[in-house]
Amino acid sequence: MIMNLEPAIANARRQVRLGALLLLVPAVFLSMARAQSPADVPTLVITPEDSSIRFSVKSSVKLEGVFTKWNANLTFTSTDPTTGVLTITIQADSVDTGSGMKNGKLKSKDFFNVEEDPTITFKSTKLSETGTDTFQFDGDFTIRGVTKTEKLIFKVSRDGKGSGTISGSMAFDRKDYGMNKGIPLVKIANRVEVTVDLTVKHIGGPLVGSTTSNRFVIRERQAACKRTLRAAESKVRGV
Repeated sequence: MIMNLEPAIANARRQVRLGALLLLVPAVFLSMARAQSPADVPTLVITPEDSSIRFSVKSSVKLEGVFTKWNANLTFTSTDPTTGVLTITIQADSVDTGSGMKNGKLKSKDFFNVEEDPTITFKSTKLSETGTDTFQFDGDFTIRGVTKTEKLIFKVSRDGKGSGTISGSMAFDRKDYGMNKGIPLVKIANRVEVTVDLTVKHIGGPLVGSTTSNRFVIRERQAACKRTLRAAESKVRGV
């Protein structure tokens, strides 16, 4: 007598799938709960005393400088590096070129217009991994009250303990932001180069880029469910 095994196999599959669902649901809820837990989120601080934000413009005389007053934050919602958000706020009147005349001109309404727009800001809206230890921040850059999308390209150097440095640059056209004037007797290019060197210290939570245990657990349970299904099918066929 030849037995029709298809109903038994179908029933076994339904039972295994139900069991798989019951196994996976706790892991999914665990992942959601941990995603909201500060203990499972990398916590980093940027130390201005070990960092710098500089700029330079090609001109007929040397025109470059540094901002001495600023703060920056780099936050993550998970260990995934692409969840990072970088915000930088610069006090425009802290510009220092080493020349009082140049400083005064840059602070004027022709350039930074510090009296009406005291801060220069960058807030990232997207972080992309472009290569080994290289990242691109797309974000909103605001100067003189004008906001446009710009890109910060960074290279990351790690110390193996979650801390390290991120060094990068951004270029923009000053005339896009209303800086159309020049400096008397000085020829100035339109392109402004900004160099950002930030020292980042890890002070809590997992390391950025570390493999999350939740994903591993879910993958392992999925694999276990497949093995159980295959074993159940073999057992039914062997009846």
